[in-house]
Amino acid sequence: MKRYGQVIGLNPEKLHEYSKYHKEVWPEVEQKIKECNIRNYSIFHISNSLFAYFEYIGTDFDKDMNLMAEDKMTQKWWKIMKPMQQPLEERKDGEWWASMTEVFHQD
Repeated sequence: MKRYGQVIGLNPEKLHEYSKYHKEVWPEVEQKIKECNIRNYSIFHISNSLFAYFEYIGTDFDKDMNLMAEDKMTQKWWKIMKPMQQPLEERKDGEWWASMTEVFHQD
């Protein structure tokens, strides 16, 4: 299992709408997340930023992320979510959410 942390900006006027969608995530989107070996997925909010944490239990992260990106319901979900988000300038090429480096963990 590998832990992931990611961060992205959020348009301040979209917090209520973003939160509302995430209180009732579409079942197909949740199922695809599970199928792509993601567990313990959480998104937190502070100021104008979102922080995501999840655990990946698979063996080929890139392959699973490509499977998720190819999913029609996930694409529809992202089409709604992306205009609410503001990617960070310091993200790596090809990233939407900026990946973070783990510097500490305690079980």
